[in-house]
Amino acid sequence: MKNDRIAKILESIDKLKQDLWQEYLNLQKKYDFFLEKRRVIFSLDAKNRQRIKKINVWIYAFTPSLKHLLSIPFIYWMIFPAIILDFFLYFYQWAALLFYGIPRAERKDYFIYDRRFLSYLNVIQKVNCLYCSYVNWLFSYAVEVWWRTEQYWCPIKHAMNTDSEHRYFKNYADYWDPEWFNEIFNQNICFKK
Repeated sequence: MKNDRIAKILESIDKLKQDLWQEYLNLQKKYDFFLEKRRVIFSLDAKNRQRIKKINVWIYAFTPSLKHLLSIPFIYWMIFPAIILDFFLYFYQWAALLFYGIPRAERKDYFIYDRRFLSYLNVIQKVNCLYCSYVNWLFSYAVEVWWRTEQYWCPIKHAMNTDSEHRYFKNYADYWDPEWFNEIFNQNICFKK
């Protein structure tokens, strides 16, 4: 049996997230840019203001601290397990999710590299941002793939307070409600709207 109060609170949270996104959209005017087909277009004036703040690539490359130099190999070695995870996620989706009628998560919805449009970043900073964007995107993508798996096999809310609730969670059965769970188990309830 669905708890109406919990459902209303979750709807309020969704509404607040939409309001927050609208506020971010309002900042486009303040910072003089607009979005067009996954591109950020700054005005010429905004680009010039950003370029003034760019750190020269040579100064940036040759003045790192010792802790930065020592950590670089450890940070960039993580690309290998990341690529392996990416490879396995791709095949997992094509094999497992399709068997159960679960829609695939689209990679393009998770990989966002909009920092390349910032004129105040030098080339090294942009490469670093690309790397961080890829790894963060990959983990977001992996979590989404597993949320989609979870909504099919285990659509039950947690009994303990958690900050890791996701967009499908509101459709899950309450922890204490076996009837609701049995009603939605293996039903792809989150994708049948």
